[in-house]
Amino acid sequence: MAAAGIGREQLVLDLGAGSGRITAELAQAARRVIAVELDPYWAAHLRGRWPNVDVVEGDAASVGLPRKPFRVVANLPFDRTTTILRNLLDDPAVPLLRADLVVEWSVAVKRALPWPSTQNGILWSAWYTSTVVRRLPRTAFVPMPSVAGGVLVLERRTRSLVPETSVQNYRRFVSGGFRRGLRSVVPRQALRKHALVAAAPRDLDAYQWAALFLETRGRVRV
Repeated sequence: MAAAGIGREQLVLDLGAGSGRITAELAQAARRVIAVELDPYWAAHLRGRWPNVDVVEGDAASVGLPRKPFRVVANLPFDRTTTILRNLLDDPAVPLLRADLVVEWSVAVKRALPWPSTQNGILWSAWYTSTVVRRLPRTAFVPMPSVAGGVLVLERRTRSLVPETSVQNYRRFVSGGFRRGLRSVVPRQALRKHALVAAAPRDLDAYQWAALFLETRGRVRV
């Protein structure tokens, strides 16, 4: 909580709130907290405990997100991490400012490394930076999982790599490149210019993907 730096004026979501250990800390730090919990038992347990906490009984992977700027501080269910990240990050119009997330260690590392890239990682990195700030041993959890965890911080870029208005075209561009190869979406001349003629899609980082898109988007059918 100290590392997340939550301010008194902020709206914060706790996704997969469970017994409310993180929710309780957020209630002391933030102006308003939305605790999302799928299990009816735990949702009832949380409801009414703090005056500035709204409890939503629902799926964190599909819950409607605020229209005003917000933060997320949460220990995500390890088996639902990717689907929850899609809900948070797929649409850059969602006003997420920053997410401090406890996830499985291998997922934290995968999301923070610029290479080898993944389709989701390339898309999300156009608008967010990702950093691993801490490793959490299995013994830090109750009940103890079979793997270690890590704290992954996703923060909105002050200047996006691709304009938000181009999100659909960029999604098709990246998807096409990963499915059919770079030559299917980028002219050979542009690949030669950037010394990427023999490169595989996963060899490029977010900056290279964005540069190729911005350079060729008006001349390539994606």
